[in-house]
Amino acid sequence: MKAGGKRDLVSIDDLSSDEIRELFRRADEFRADLRAWTHVCRGSIMATLFLEASTRTRLSFESAMLRLGGGVITAADVTTTSFSKGESLADTVRVVGGSYADIVVIRHPQDGAARVAAQYASVPVVNGGDGSHEHPTQTLCDLYTLWREKGQIEGLDVVLCGDLRYSRTIHSFAYALARFRANIITVPYPGFEMPAHVIERLARDFGVSTSIASVRDLPGFAGNDKGAAYLTSSRPHQLALFTKLSEVDVDHIDAIYMTRAQRERHHGETIEGYPRIDREMLKSERMRDVRLMHPLPRVDEIDYELDDDPRAIYFRQAAFGVPMRMALMAFLLGAIELDARPPEHVSSEPGLRFPVGGPRCRNDRCVTNGEGRSYLPLDFRLVAEEPPRVGCAYCSAEIETRFVGSATSHCFHAWNAPPVRRIRPENRVYFESAEQARAAGFQEDAELAGS
Repeated sequence: MKAGGKRDLVSIDDLSSDEIRELFRRADEFRADLRAWTHVCRGSIMATLFLEASTRTRLSFESAMLRLGGGVITAADVTTTSFSKGESLADTVRVVGGSYADIVVIRHPQDGAARVAAQYASVPVVNGGDGSHEHPTQTLCDLYTLWREKGQIEGLDVVLCGDLRYSRTIHSFAYALARFRANIITVPYPGFEMPAHVIERLARDFGVSTSIASVRDLPGFAGNDKGAAYLTSSRPHQLALFTKLSEVDVDHIDAIYMTRAQRERHHGETIEGYPRIDREMLKSERMRDVRLMHPLPRVDEIDYELDDDPRAIYFRQAAFGVPMRMALMAFLLGAIELDARPPEHVSSEPGLRFPVGGPRCRNDRCVTNGEGRSYLPLDFRLVAEEPPRVGCAYCSAEIETRFVGSATSHCFHAWNAPPVRRIRPENRVYFESAEQARAAGFQEDAELAGS
């Protein structure tokens, strides 16, 4: 399915930290004169497949490609494409990614759809937002903005506020902030807290510790204080002194990343009393050097009177999207090289294969439970071993699997039973329950010799 050697950007994990820093440097070069680079990708064509509404993301990608000297073809209205006739995403990208275009940018309403596109397209695929999963190019723009404004990312205290449950920009940004050792203060609208699998991954992969955050004296955050959390990987000695019930007093804020309520992904939940930032809130001494960010579009989360405040940088943040995407597109198309090593394991590599009757992703918004149900194989990655937890290779949602079987003997045991240690890792098959294992044709308590 995947062509060898191509690079995709489906997740922010598909870039190493050094590559991200190099992209910042190249974006600075492009930004110095946006009109001076029409020779870089001359003759290349980008296809934008946007099956969800978009203004800034699609137009900034198209502007970036045109400024690099390339061409653009686009499908921005699902009703005028073959998707409306029932064509699968896999078939679409097989056709578009080839003689039609040299690179594909996709936005799709189902979590994990960008991974499907990357697996089936023969050209590089860029995730322009897949459901409530990730939005890695927005994350690149956000990191670049923060880096330019503050001169660094490590050690900054960054507030993530609003709809943290459904906002894909929040999820990607949180992973990136943790990787660059910034501290995260989550201030969710009640009921829209950060998903458990995001918090678990922050702890597991980045060593992030979590404590209660105290933000009571900040106007505009009041009422959301009970759900505030302080997540850090850069102050382990300080946080080692705190118990689970202790509070971290947030005495300084470097940036606030505000998000709108993602109404298109809500299921009838009310958003009455959604947080709003105004001049009164920014009068706090803790906000003296803050940078107010927003991925846009905004609805009513930031008062318009703040637009002329020098601390409000959301329009500058949007403008940085063009040079940042110019650097990314030129890199993925092979027009420029980065003096940086790639990540050891890119997230588009295949993971564990599960038998028919094994676990399915429990995320009802996942592409494996949507349009890909008829043709996508079950594909998970082992993310923890005691007890085993697997993550969907498409949407990252996690499942606890308390039974392990052998693919060669078709026998299974509880995950912590001694015979399990004799099963080679490449032969292990994971199940949520004994009933699920039996339904898949596995037997309990049989001899595991030779497994």
